[in-house]
Amino acid sequence: MKTIGYIGLGKMGRNMVERLTNAGWRVVAYDTMPANVAEAAKLGAEGAVSPQAVLEQISSPRLIWLMVPHQAIDQVLGEIAPYLQAGDTVIDGGNSNFNETVRRGKELAEKGVHYLDAGTSGGPGGAKEGACVMVGGEKKIFEKYEALFRDIAAPDAYAYMGESGTGHFVKMVHNGIEYGMMQAIAEGFEVLKVSPFNLDLVEVARIYNNKSVIESRLTGWLEKGLREEGVELGAISGSVSASGEGLWTVETAKEFGVPVPVIEKSLRFREESQQKPSFTGKVLSLLRNQFGGHETKVK
Repeated sequence: MKTIGYIGLGKMGRNMVERLTNAGWRVVAYDTMPANVAEAAKLGAEGAVSPQAVLEQISSPRLIWLMVPHQAIDQVLGEIAPYLQAGDTVIDGGNSNFNETVRRGKELAEKGVHYLDAGTSGGPGGAKEGACVMVGGEKKIFEKYEALFRDIAAPDAYAYMGESGTGHFVKMVHNGIEYGMMQAIAEGFEVLKVSPFNLDLVEVARIYNNKSVIESRLTGWLEKGLREEGVELGAISGSVSASGEGLWTVETAKEFGVPVPVIEKSLRFREESQQKPSFTGKVLSLLRNQFGGHETKVK
């Protein structure tokens, strides 16, 4: 039976576990919150009481998926490293810095442990219905576990990117591009809102998302969010959080000598929005909530 250990059962992890169990995988799951483990068990997974227990409940060569914040990766690896054996494979499915991924891959390789980085796009909905997955690491290990990536991805929505770090690098740039696209949409809708015309912003979003050049999932999420929250977005915060990948993209571009003014401006806007909330910020927050489930309500 296809078997995987799964550590991290937040919004993305819980939904991906459900997708895996529905695809016939035996999933042994752990999270720091027992309630999340209990929820995963209801979805068909086997619960574990610790990261070590995850490894003990599956047979070698073991396959482990990590779906935790990038700040926690080293801690989790430190907990499981003493129990990993040569031939085991660890996959980081979160948004880790690619430089750290390269380092971790080298450290685990010294123990004979394989390390894949899987940049995963699509938010909680994608994790449940089929994500877009960008994989880095040893190609032979990717090929060995290609059925896993096929099962978690939407049709034709996974690919091998290259050596260790490339999956997270490609996902990082993806998120930087996402910053710029969201910024343009949000700014445009503030212009629409303050115009002298009595525009129905829901209808504008709908028509933009119906065979126009800017038709996109983002525009569709905006239409959905405006319908749900009302066009004034009164309950949505105009201060926008940033998760890190936009900053990494800007910093990396500077190292490469590549100007990225659109991404850099969108990052700066989010930083400044903490003191200067606006309708543009509300649209950005709304979009983050729609595709990522981020908390964006006015506190």
